[in-house]
Amino acid sequence: DHHNIPTTTTETMMNAFATRVGTKLMAPALVGAVSGLTLYNTSPAVHAAAKPAVDLKKVKEDIADLIENDAEKRGDGTSLTGTGQVVRLACHCSGSFSKEDGSGGSNGARMRFNSEASWGANAGLGVARDALEPIKEKHPEISYADLYTLAGVVAVEESGGPTIPYRLGREDFDSGETSPPDGRLPDADKGSKKMTTQHVRDVFYRMGFNDREIVALLGAHALGRCHTDRSGYWGPWTFAENTMSNEYFRLLLEERWTPKTTHNGKPWTGPPQFEDNTGKLMMLPSDMILVEDPKFKKYVEMYVKDEDLFFKDFAKAFAKLIELGVPFPSKKWFG
Repeated sequence: DHHNIPTTTTETMMNAFATRVGTKLMAPALVGAVSGLTLYNTSPAVHAAAKPAVDLKKVKEDIADLIENDAEKRGDGTSLTGTGQVVRLACHCSGSFSKEDGSGGSNGARMRFNSEASWGANAGLGVARDALEPIKEKHPEISYADLYTLAGVVAVEESGGPTIPYRLGREDFDSGETSPPDGRLPDADKGSKKMTTQHVRDVFYRMGFNDREIVALLGAHALGRCHTDRSGYWGPWTFAENTMSNEYFRLLLEERWTPKTTHNGKPWTGPPQFEDNTGKLMMLPSDMILVEDPKFKKYVEMYVKDEDLFFKDFAKAFAKLIELGVPFPSKKWFG
């Protein structure tokens, strides 16, 4: 009989009930924020099984091994490292971002789909994407978007460059429907010094970079080479195309660069580019503007004198580039 329940027990039960009801009615948002959301957050994500954690160290080791083994197989001094391969992949996945509307960027790995995969600026990058497939198969828990950007980080670090701050968290999209329009990536030549200079600034300013960051990022041309069957251009920027250094800037500043007119004893029929006196190194019109424009040139001169400064600036700018437009989870106010 409920009438026989002691008064103190009844009061305790009623107070507890009132506290629970009052808490629910008076402050549901606070309960949801503090308790882990079970009562008030109906998002499917709450009930989804936790994804396996990515072993970042192991993935980086496997990417490094892939690059090294690929270089050994080639045996011609080239590798997956450079701007023709995984560093370019990371840059071009990220370089479609616009700060104006937040569109583009590496999140979604939309380069896996058309139209982005078939943009002229992305010609040849299928080689890099295909090369990374075994890594994805071995580590299915990592997204393609993280894998493509991480590969660029590993390539820079393994080639003697700086350590790049990196965090996981990019997602993969199921299609390329949200890819931005073509034309956002930098072209090597716009027909004149003035137009090419303005184009480079327009592209990088749209992403949120300044002149110093632009010059630092273009220092990635220390790595890799151009291929006539991809971009139409030919040759490496330096004699050590698998080594990250400030050599690209030194060569730009100190070598005499003239328009390329011949190739292997025959007339050059490719797009306009420049070559050194040996004919073995090249620069693009978009490289030459870095010493033709006074505002760019002062940073080239700084980096020639101080490689550590270049590495520091490059690491910061590259980390910024590969995070553009990525909605990383914000930190909780209570944690």
